[in-house]
This record gives sequence, structure tokens and C-alpha cells, in this order.
Amino acid sequence: MPLNDHTGTYTVTARVLHWLTALFVLSAIPMGIAMGRLGPGPAADFLFDLHRSLGAVLIPIVLFRIYWRLTHKPPPLPFDIPRSQQLAAEAVHHMLYACILAQPVIGWIATSAYRAPIKVFWLFQLPPIWKEDRAFSEMLFALHMYIGWAMCLLLAAHIGGALFHHFIRKDRVLMRMIEGA
Repeated sequence: MPLNDHTGTYTVTARVLHWLTALFVLSAIPMGIAMGRLGPGPAADFLFDLHRSLGAVLIPIVLFRIYWRLTHKPPPLPFDIPRSQQLAAEAVHHMLYACILAQPVIGWIATSAYRAPIKVFWLFQLPPIWKEDRAFSEMLFALHMYIGWAMCLLLAAHIGGALFHHFIRKDRVLMRMIEGA
């Protein structure tokens, strides 16, 4: 099992998975907010289908990303980072992984219980994975929304931490995820 912590860089695979996940999540969140505010109609239907498609594709990406993270140790933070900040960064990462994996699964279950179709980029439809139960569906959609807001806070902490490293500490923590150096 290759470890890359001695180089201080992320593997190309880790970087691609990170930015692909970021693209999907940072697209799905505002899409989810917008589709809930539009009201019924073709624009909302389009956003619902696109939002569900992103979630469906995120599941295998995040599962592979977690596998990759477990088998390819990430580079350590600079040695002079206080232990409390290291623990906070680790906690944010773990919570983000949990939310990014739970969110599309909960959305799939909620949509299944509602009996709405999940068309993945209009190419195929995912099967329902829960029996029809509108009350349960509404409860899960509320949970889905709360997890979305929690993800926004975690993303703000994650992005804020990266910008802190780049602009305040002026270290290479952000750049090793952008360019691997």
C-alpha cells in the first residue's frame, strides 16, 4: 500500500476525487436551495432531476474516495500546527465525509419513499430502495435539508482553513491539494 506522507503531497487520484466531490457538492447545495423555492414547474423539475443525478453519482465517488483515503495516508499537516488545530481539521474532514456519504443515501431513501423517479442524467432510472411512505419521506427530506446546512458550515470551516493556510500562514497546505506540490 503506497503511502505518500513522506512527500507532503496528495496523490493525483486523491486530488481528482477531492475536486470532483467539491464540484458536485458545491453545485448540488445551491441547486437544492433553488429547487425548493421555485415552486412546481419545468424549471424545478429540471433542477430536481439534476440534483438527484449529482447525488446518485456522488455515492460511488465518495465510497471510492473513502477507500482511497483509508489505503493512501494523506500528507501530514506542517509540524508546527498546534495539536488542537490538527484535531479540529481532522474532525471537520471526518464530519464532511460522513455528511457527503449520508446526504445522497438519505436523499435516495426519501425520494424512494415519496415514489418520485430518480433519473440519472436522463440516461437511466435508479430503483426505489424504500417502500412508499410519504410521512417518512417528508421527515427524511427535512433531515436531508438539515444535513445540507451542516455541510455548508463544515465547508465554510474547511475552505476557511485552507485559505488561512494559504494567505495567513503562507504554507503549502492548500497548494498540495491544487497542484500536488
